[in-house]
Amino acid sequence: MIRISTIFVAICMVLVAASLGLVLYSVAALSMSESGIVALTALTFMILYNAVSMRLRDRNDVGGQIADLSRGTADLARQVAEFGRRLAAVEGRVVSANSANADRVQTLAGEIAELGVLVQQLAVSVAGYDELLASGMPAASPPGGHRQRFAADVSAADPPAASPAATPDAVADDRSNAEILTAVKSAIEANRLDIYLQPMVTLPQRKVRFYEAVTRLRDDADRVLTADDFIGAAEAAGLMGRIDHMMLLRCVQVLRRLMVRNKEVGVFCNLAAATLSSSESFAQCLDFLDANRALAPSLVLEFRQATLRNLGPVEAEHLAALAQRGYRFSIDHVSDLRIEPRELAERGVRFIKVPAALLLDQRKTPASDIHPSDLSDLLGRFGIDLIAERIEGERAVVDLLDYDVRFGQGFLFAAPRPLRPETASATGGSPDKSQVQHAPARLAPDPPRSPGLAALARRAGPG
Repeated sequence: MIRISTIFVAICMVLVAASLGLVLYSVAALSMSESGIVALTALTFMILYNAVSMRLRDRNDVGGQIADLSRGTADLARQVAEFGRRLAAVEGRVVSANSANADRVQTLAGEIAELGVLVQQLAVSVAGYDELLASGMPAASPPGGHRQRFAADVSAADPPAASPAATPDAVADDRSNAEILTAVKSAIEANRLDIYLQPMVTLPQRKVRFYEAVTRLRDDADRVLTADDFIGAAEAAGLMGRIDHMMLLRCVQVLRRLMVRNKEVGVFCNLAAATLSSSESFAQCLDFLDANRALAPSLVLEFRQATLRNLGPVEAEHLAALAQRGYRFSIDHVSDLRIEPRELAERGVRFIKVPAALLLDQRKTPASDIHPSDLSDLLGRFGIDLIAERIEGERAVVDLLDYDVRFGQGFLFAAPRPLRPETASATGGSPDKSQVQHAPARLAPDPPRSPGLAALARRAGPG
């Protein structure tokens, strides 16, 4: 399309040529034809001049555009080269990373294979020890074993016993119920209630995570009554409420002392069915637990399996009151694996303690609702942890690890140890400053963790 400026220039050139012809005709007295020739010649020269000037101007513009295009092309080429260089660097890094990962995978595979060999050697060694024990021959303990270290800790921390009769199992078998009841009443009145602590450890690390508080009573002759000895007589006489209340006082004291060193530790405290069903005894315990509800995440209340299976309306209401205050529950004395985890979780149960023999004895499996190897996974879906108790041999630990059991308890790790008198006073409150200052550094010795792989290799070696 012709531009307006071009049309305007053309009109101007025609007017200038015509004006020149009129001036020559009128002033110079030239004829009409001569004036027209001069005007046409002037118009031609002006048209040629305009065309040449426009061509030169367009040539300059085109040259500038070509120069700009060349510069843009050069910049684009540089950017493409930089992109190619970066892409090559990224490819080199990816290749090097893949090669490094392949080396790491090969290294890990070699280490895993070595660990498998060590575990097999350990299993063979443990089987040899078990065979020696089964045949009646004494098995030599590995040097530096955890049994020796634990025995050394116990001998260093506990005061020597006054007499063999003061051990937890030294109670005369021929004692009558009347004598036991008299001894129980005397022990309660004289505040001769002792607490024994037995640790629960994580598997396979064997790190102490909880303690179970076990009740013992001492009679006038300083002989120890175990729970199996006095619970029947105490329940018949209606004394379990007082015993459980004293037990709760001691457990709270122990828990406060333990939490000074480790905030993640917990204490299991046993409560009897008679306390749960007695409104008067439970109200006294509930008032104390309500005043110490800040310790609810670390204080686990433990009941028998039969107690939770035979809950009446009163017992269910009392259990719900404890759960509302944030307390968690545990089940012990499990006789079979007919367990309803959903119902237990709704009641506030977070731990179930099953004897290791019940989990590992395949003859008892058909009588249960679930195979023991699947029990831990099933309970975990409802937030319940499985604790294997009464573990007494290393072979049981190896088998329980196959069942994904996370916690263990038993004489293999530690026996119940008496709590030092200066740690838990008889007042029932928190320990005062003097008790805290003179309390032992360790209420119960922590079982050592599993030995390192090198130590396992040395133990599992030939001979």
